[in-house]
Amino acid sequence: MLTPERHQYIIDKIKQEGFVKIQKLIKELNASESTIRRDLSQLEEMQLLKRVHGGAESVKKRGQEATITEKSTRHLQEKKAIAKYAAGLIEEGDCIYLDAGTTTLEMIPYIKDKAITVVTNGIQQAAALKDCDIITYLIGGRIKKSTNALIGSQAIQNLTYYRFDKCFLGMNGIHPEWGYSTPDPEEAVLKKSAIDLGKESYVLADYSKFGETSFSKVAELSQASIITSGIDSDKEAKYRMNTIIKVVKP
Repeated sequence: MLTPERHQYIIDKIKQEGFVKIQKLIKELNASESTIRRDLSQLEEMQLLKRVHGGAESVKKRGQEATITEKSTRHLQEKKAIAKYAAGLIEEGDCIYLDAGTTTLEMIPYIKDKAITVVTNGIQQAAALKDCDIITYLIGGRIKKSTNALIGSQAIQNLTYYRFDKCFLGMNGIHPEWGYSTPDPEEAVLKKSAIDLGKESYVLADYSKFGETSFSKVAELSQASIITSGIDSDKEAKYRMNTIIKVVKP
């Protein structure tokens, strides 16, 4: 297959799936690993994709956010490993905040036998927690269609009635200088409020979130610890200067 044909195949694949693995491209295109890596480098230089650990993903605009359906199929094993570790931090009797998001949703099977109280802005989280007989409070607000999260002024107001031992948050961007960020300004305020109301806060993020910035800043790095599936060793020191990072492997 000629180089332009491979490039077009890769672009089309990422448009369809949002993320593609190098090993999958090697098999489907019958090409060597060095060839595929060179293709990805060239396409990244043209700003047609973003290279990440093990593959490549679509280039995101700062105000753009994937739907919950799209997110649920990406980095699934990494999310499960992060969720399992995060759930292990929760102690009997804790009152926790569980942010809407696909990684926090993966925590619920690991906390089903714990005597805890959970406040959440995630509709899917609330339903799953109810099925596990966990005491659950779903804050009010406007439903964000793309993520099934409750946001807005009412959600922020309702959140102020609670205090948390631990908060677990999803995040779109983690940057050593610009901190935590997310595309939606209303969601950013809600996440920041949760951090302010918690004794301890944890951001759950796979490796693809590092170095990214979204439209709305949430908080400084120092205001929450990070639980992740991986981070480039040459960049890790910059982040550890400002926060605690726990790396868990799938």
